[in-house]
Amino acid sequence: MMSGSMTDGTEMKTAASPSDCAIELRGIVKRFPGVVANDGINLKINRGEIHCLLGENGAGKTTLMRILYGLYQPDAGEILLTGVPTKIRSPKDALVHRIGMVHQHFRLVPTLTAAENIILGLDEGTGPFLNIRKVRAKINKIANAYGLAVDPQAKIWQLSVGQQQRVEIIKALYRDADILIMDEPTSVLTPQEVDQLFSTLRTLVDDGLTIIFITHKLDEVMEVSDRVTVLRKGKVVGTQLTSETDKPSLAKLMVGREVVFRVEKTPVHRGDKLLEVTELHALNDRGLPALRGMSFDLYEGEILGVAGVSGNGQKELAEVLTGLRHATRGRVMLAGKNVTNHSARKIAAAGVAHVPTERITMGTVPNMSIRENLVLKSYRYPPVSHGMFIDYRYAKQMAQQAMKEYQIIAPSDETAVKLLSGGNIQRLVLARELSGDPRLIVAAHPTYGLDVGATEQIRQILLQQRDRGAGILLISEDLEEVMTLSDRIMVMFQGGVMGIVDGAAAKIEEIGLMMAGEKQGVSASAQSTNAKVA
Repeated sequence: MMSGSMTDGTEMKTAASPSDCAIELRGIVKRFPGVVANDGINLKINRGEIHCLLGENGAGKTTLMRILYGLYQPDAGEILLTGVPTKIRSPKDALVHRIGMVHQHFRLVPTLTAAENIILGLDEGTGPFLNIRKVRAKINKIANAYGLAVDPQAKIWQLSVGQQQRVEIIKALYRDADILIMDEPTSVLTPQEVDQLFSTLRTLVDDGLTIIFITHKLDEVMEVSDRVTVLRKGKVVGTQLTSETDKPSLAKLMVGREVVFRVEKTPVHRGDKLLEVTELHALNDRGLPALRGMSFDLYEGEILGVAGVSGNGQKELAEVLTGLRHATRGRVMLAGKNVTNHSARKIAAAGVAHVPTERITMGTVPNMSIRENLVLKSYRYPPVSHGMFIDYRYAKQMAQQAMKEYQIIAPSDETAVKLLSGGNIQRLVLARELSGDPRLIVAAHPTYGLDVGATEQIRQILLQQRDRGAGILLISEDLEEVMTLSDRIMVMFQGGVMGIVDGAAAKIEEIGLMMAGEKQGVSASAQSTNAKVA
């Protein structure tokens, strides 16, 4: 038996003998400028198990696995495969040792077919010498064996995100991988696709493969893993049989404190009507109808949650409301003033904050510092600027205060945003967007991809803004989040409002039916636009 030592001094037992060990990492250290991502990590992965690496954003999980896959080289430590010290200098070396990795952001060529992506880089012949029929037959054999249905002839851009992930898994299995690293594999999947993925992983393990599953989601750990190793701030704080632990214990290990899984929400106190959307229409990026006559109201001091399967117009709605997309028809009224198709700058100046889905590409400028990103909305105005000049001393003080208040962890306010973890980037976006006490907050997937600690903090921030009197449009594919935070819930389907229900009385079955377009439900109390609720 081996054991991992926890920071609180107790022992966490595991069940492995030396002969079971497929991978051993000893004393792995990896440094980046101003950050120690992996700090002397020791880890053993058993053959034929699903081993979860659990930790907050920035805990060092992905860095560690990129070292195992050869994308990074460790500054210290060694890798042992079946007890033999091994140098893995590149992903090519990893594949030689039958280690595959499915990245969180897929490494596929959109214009090539699934089959072409799967054999890319392999010596399978080219042009007239490529036996594409044989390639497709092998792909179909793998797909049928593990429930990975995909059309080998389809172009990647034609496939759903879930199908693209299947291509990545088949790509690894085609190369005879018997160790498969999955980096945050469920972050892009629907609940049904998650169930299918877990079924596939169990079948793979039954066939003798070893799965390393990187996640920060406790429910996934409890459902799919055999053992779990918790990382915090670049160090291993314990390894445990999943059957011998629970969510509260793992959450405490992750963040170093007790985590509240249920938010405490005060009764809603609606104020005046803040946002009135009438018969709103808009096109998507391909010029096709995305919003089809949406109408709804939002009041001061309430959270209106938007539920729906991805791709039903949520992205376009957020962009129209924040001035990033043109409405082809309809009207948007903010506090009684028509702001339809106003510019993003004008809408921001009117008191609208936007927490975008793409926190890196849309929410920040990655190469700029924390301080520079924090003043992106305020640098034109006093006290940040005086005429043509920015008061850098004031900007620095403001940035340091925001870092403290929102717990943005970084060496300094001059650290480039691209070096921050996802949770820290999201806290930065919130710090900037909420700095002027906005009246309307459009929050799109505010906790997407974040760990339990960051999620808890951001949900509390949104509730504080609601209690302050701000109106919040919360767009999320996390149904539990929508139902936990929302005072009313609006369900979108094919660019329209399928129904609006009272948050306290909402039933998940009812919401699910509306999300599928099978039922329209409007709660009278939820839809009322006349009386204020005290």
